[in-house]
Amino acid sequence: MNPAPTGPADAPARRRRLGWPRRAFAQILLMQLAIAAGVTVLATGLFLAPLSAQLDDQAMRRALAIAETAASPRVAEDLLGSEPSLNGPVQREAERIRRAAGAEYVVVMDIRGVRWSHTDPGQIGRVVSTDPSEALAGRHLMEIDSGTLGRSARGKVPLRDEQGRIIGAVSVGIEYDSVRDRLLAAIPGLLAYAGSALAVGAVAAYAISRRLQRQTRDLAFSDIAALLAEREAMLHGIREGVVALDGSGRVRLLNDEAQRLLGVGPEAAGRPLDEVLGTGRTTDVLAGRVTGEDLVTVRGHRVLIANRMPTDDGGAVATLRDRTELERLGRELDSTRGLIDALRAQDHEHANRMHTLLGLLELGMHEEAVEFVTEVVGVHRSTAEQVTEKIHDPLLASLLVGKATVAAERGVSLRIAPGTLLPDRLVDPRGLVTVVGNLVDNALDAAVGSEDPRVEIELSGEGRAVVLRVSDNGPGVPAERRELIFTEGWSTKKPPAHGRRGIGLALVRRLAERQGGTARVTEAPPSRGGGAEFTVVLPEALTAPDLAPAER
Repeated sequence: MNPAPTGPADAPARRRRLGWPRRAFAQILLMQLAIAAGVTVLATGLFLAPLSAQLDDQAMRRALAIAETAASPRVAEDLLGSEPSLNGPVQREAERIRRAAGAEYVVVMDIRGVRWSHTDPGQIGRVVSTDPSEALAGRHLMEIDSGTLGRSARGKVPLRDEQGRIIGAVSVGIEYDSVRDRLLAAIPGLLAYAGSALAVGAVAAYAISRRLQRQTRDLAFSDIAALLAEREAMLHGIREGVVALDGSGRVRLLNDEAQRLLGVGPEAAGRPLDEVLGTGRTTDVLAGRVTGEDLVTVRGHRVLIANRMPTDDGGAVATLRDRTELERLGRELDSTRGLIDALRAQDHEHANRMHTLLGLLELGMHEEAVEFVTEVVGVHRSTAEQVTEKIHDPLLASLLVGKATVAAERGVSLRIAPGTLLPDRLVDPRGLVTVVGNLVDNALDAAVGSEDPRVEIELSGEGRAVVLRVSDNGPGVPAERRELIFTEGWSTKKPPAHGRRGIGLALVRRLAERQGGTARVTEAPPSRGGGAEFTVVLPEALTAPDLAPAER
């Protein structure tokens, strides 16, 4: 088969292959290699530059040391006692020192600059080619300069007689090519070390890049940036709370909804979960100490549904849904259903009563009919009057009248204790309605099925505190479960149609604790049936007695 023709569509792909790569790991690998190569070259250059200067300095100092050795009293004495010649004592001594030290030349000159010794015998008796004034002036000199023998590293010192007078100078030169050869000889080894370091750096860069490739799922930087932007938009746009935890149990992030539901701020990020939320079921659920799906928990006055999903790094992501309104509506629905059932029963009972009344009238028993109507009306009126005389808050009184109707339909006697007296000074009537409604509902459920089922309510105000007692003659609560029943999500009853149980008593305790009060359960005294007795103390539930209702 002929290969498929290439056309303009292949040009972008070729440009991507030949140009800068898109993948994050490839870009980082190239950058690391470039950095490693640049650092290696820079380090090599920074090493070679001072190495060259160091070798030059060593050569000049060596030349100076040889010159100081050659400027001995013996050479000075020979210089004063002889003439410059090829076989003179100065030439012989200078050559001996040159051969012993490995110098290029050792030149001894008199005060006029005339050579008395030289490697080239033809230069003896001639004036030196470089300026000897520094040495003849008594100063030591180191330099790299060019002379009759080419470029060399030189050292010059004055030559003194026994009285210390300057009678000449000694100049020693070391071949500069030897210095350059030493430098060039060091370069291959240096490059070998540099190449080895570069190779190790390249291998390390490749290993790091491969790990980065696995961690970034082979994404490009633009893809990562887009994912981060999308994540931020999603997290802060959804109406569910999201809490991310790392492997150490620290809060990695909270979106806006999670901050609202948990009552914390953005400063919670980076702190341990137990420190942010404190102890409690909510913390245990988010930390994974309580497992399951759609776990119910209470945070403040909110009912939350939590789900937790572990992540690969040992952390977890938890989602929170606010079910406060749904739970409230569900409870209202349950209450409404109870009232509807009670009304339906009352309607049936009312029809029976009307039939009875009609029969009495048709039989001409008018006095008995009047007595029958008076008795029926009096029962309902006495119940309402009994409640309103003792409970002055209209919202709470209406609740108890309705609960009395439901209790009567279920065959339970709902009584108001004689010591009940609650003034109309409630700070939070709706909160107390929630507490009373939940406790009465639980008491009615417990009392049903008992012999002579009854529930007794006692509400009293003491200063600014309200004390509520609800007792029943049901089976009671075992001692080992008296704290467990206040835990969110714990219940022995079948879940209702609208959702879950295990919320009512948890809300009761949470509302009490929010006002600095308490909620507990004990065994009811025998006079009240010996079942369960719930006691709730709300220290700040009433306004000050001297405040009128209009001032509250």
